[in-house]
Amino acid sequence: MAQTRPISANAPARSANAQNVSFVASLRENWLYWLILIVLVLFPFIIGWLSGDSPFGTPRGDRMVMRGESVYAQSVLINIFALSVLVMSYNLMFGFTGVISFGHALFFGLGGYLMGIILEFGGMDPNIGLIVALVVVLVVTGILGFIVGIVSLRLRGIYFAIFTLAIAEMGWLFFRGLSITNGEDGLNVASLPEWLDPARNRIMVYYVGLALFVLTFVLIRRLVNSPVGSVFQAIRENEERAQVLGYNTLHYKLFSITVAGMLAGLAGMLLAIMNKEARPEILNVSVTVDALLMTIIGGVGTFTGPVIGASGLHLLDTFLREAVVTIGPITIDIGERWTLILGFIFVLVVLIFPYGMVGTWQRLRMRFKRSK
Repeated sequence: MAQTRPISANAPARSANAQNVSFVASLRENWLYWLILIVLVLFPFIIGWLSGDSPFGTPRGDRMVMRGESVYAQSVLINIFALSVLVMSYNLMFGFTGVISFGHALFFGLGGYLMGIILEFGGMDPNIGLIVALVVVLVVTGILGFIVGIVSLRLRGIYFAIFTLAIAEMGWLFFRGLSITNGEDGLNVASLPEWLDPARNRIMVYYVGLALFVLTFVLIRRLVNSPVGSVFQAIRENEERAQVLGYNTLHYKLFSITVAGMLAGLAGMLLAIMNKEARPEILNVSVTVDALLMTIIGGVGTFTGPVIGASGLHLLDTFLREAVVTIGPITIDIGERWTLILGFIFVLVVLIFPYGMVGTWQRLRMRFKRSK
């Protein structure tokens, strides 16, 4: 008769210890990410403490006026969060899957416009309207990404890029000439819930943007490190070989484009909330080109590269666009030459960091380890 092996009473304790060890190992491995997250959570209060301004604004009567260094710093970071989500979504498609698109701004713009139309013309309570807008944006951008992908992914390389560019330009022309969205003047989004109105509660918009930024980063990292992400990277390196191994590469590329489109739509919503408007410019091809440049500068196919590229370029844009330098009798308006400076920075970064800032650093570190 077979004997049943007794269950040790210490088994639950060993399992708990293993979980604790795994958690501690994860903290050690990702300590820098945790440190950055803690700094970002405390950022409004750190700036408020340093400047003496309240992170909640300046009181005036029974409401708070959004003034002060901390409030301004929050607005800069909210825009960085929105751009970072957009660039991370583009990097998922371009950097990890190898699909280059010039029409990613279509999803970005749709997020802002769809939310604005639902809130302004839906006739619903702002809180309910925001939930409906969130669902609609995810569904529409997901379906549109799938349709664009299934129609155009039969094309390869530059032909696919040109097709996506044409689709995005159609979207830009459509909203630019749509009377309900005020055409070129853009759609004002004034019916936001009070708790998410940046003119009344900027710090709440900041934390919503931070949550979206963190969730997007974690989602993309988990996805790329999963078996599906391995197939993405195999397609990027050699699609024909991936097909020979038995993978239906079309399905995986469709999945990548769909997820990227949905994330870009959420980024568009965040930007529209911050600016309280949706303008045709967010559908322009220049938005996609900016995302491409930010990805290349930070590092194609890296996790932190797009964030560094988006943050660096936006901070330079914010602080240099209106900067004026005086050297003796000579006054130089940096803002007038900002595009020239941006081009110079891009050329310099490409020459010094041929694989992007993060990509080049990773290659140098691997080479240093091998030489030991």
